[in-house]
Amino acid sequence: MNLKKIYPWLVVALLWIVALLNYMDRQMLSTMQEAMKVDIAELNKAEAFGALMAVFLWIYGLVSPFAGFVADRFSKKWLVVISLFVWSAVTFLMGFATTFDQLYVLRALMGISEALYIPSALTLIADWHTGKSRSLAIGIHMTGLYTGQAIGGFGATVAAAFSWEETFHGFGLIGIAYSIILIVCLRDNPANKIQTTPKAQPKQAVNPLKGMAAILSNWAFWVILFYFTAPSLPGWAVRNWLPTLFAQDLNIPMSNAGPVSTITIAFSSFIGVIAGGILSDRWVQHNIRGRIYTSAIGLALTIPALVFLGFGHSLTAVVSAGLCFGIGYGMFDANNMPILCQIIPTHYRATAYGLMNMTGVFAGALITQILGKWSDGGELGLGFALLGGIVALAVILQLACLRPTTDNKE
Repeated sequence: MNLKKIYPWLVVALLWIVALLNYMDRQMLSTMQEAMKVDIAELNKAEAFGALMAVFLWIYGLVSPFAGFVADRFSKKWLVVISLFVWSAVTFLMGFATTFDQLYVLRALMGISEALYIPSALTLIADWHTGKSRSLAIGIHMTGLYTGQAIGGFGATVAAAFSWEETFHGFGLIGIAYSIILIVCLRDNPANKIQTTPKAQPKQAVNPLKGMAAILSNWAFWVILFYFTAPSLPGWAVRNWLPTLFAQDLNIPMSNAGPVSTITIAFSSFIGVIAGGILSDRWVQHNIRGRIYTSAIGLALTIPALVFLGFGHSLTAVVSAGLCFGIGYGMFDANNMPILCQIIPTHYRATAYGLMNMTGVFAGALITQILGKWSDGGELGLGFALLGGIVALAVILQLACLRPTTDNKE
């Protein structure tokens, strides 16, 4: 078989494991509150735990535009390797934390290192895959994120079997080892290659001010920015608070609620990104707005799901809502970068995605802290239901305004 045809999919396979580790390392903390609060008293308050989750998001968001610019300027391979190594080392060190302040600082450092990954990885995949396979390739990569989220849901289960310290140590060492494998196996696409090592590219290739001006002067990017940010509110709410919501509504221990909630979302999102990727890649061959329509269908599915997640109090109701949300969000997730490729030229895509990531994560940080307070007041379910209205506005704006003329803006 032709290596040129195989390697683009090998890139997806290699990055799939990194994506798994990315979400596993950040997600498992959300289910380990019960185990950790025995040793760290501040974690007994939901608001304090929400602040710990939110600091990751605030730092992640602040660094994201810089991460996008760096991904357009330097080797994407080396940025992925460095990012994985650093956040895995931070995960390992979290197992030695004895105070809330130490956890807070380490969580902030994880935000810096993980922010470098997504813009680099998605643009690397887009570099290797043409329009005929782009959504599917990115969708498959996204299943790694969902799988990591599901495995992270077992954090409380593993901590109960061993200890929360050993859990952080073990997962951190796995990531450090895999970063060495990437050094050997992963490479940039020669057609889009800037440098093979993290050295600046020639001045004429990237001008940060010119690139930022080109992005922000494109009105369609502002539409994309809003439709990406609005669903990020329930997206991050589900990642950080769904285990708690399941535990409260179903009256089950967190060691059970964590796996049930995260597996439900991960399984359905897996279906959503694959279905959304295949549908989008085929639809766009006949209608240039095919990717936009596919994304809008996905977002529309999340609206009733959020209502039932908020007000459902039976296992059937909340699991069904979780499945519907995951399928819809997966269809949306698989098409964000492909839609961006229809609007933003090749050499500015990582920067543009970094800006999108920043606004999406800031929205996530805000909703994480708000839902922490609502959880203390017993209103967590209402918060989930209200987010459906914001998503509806994003769907309307997306369908009314986004009208690309090409599937790959050069």
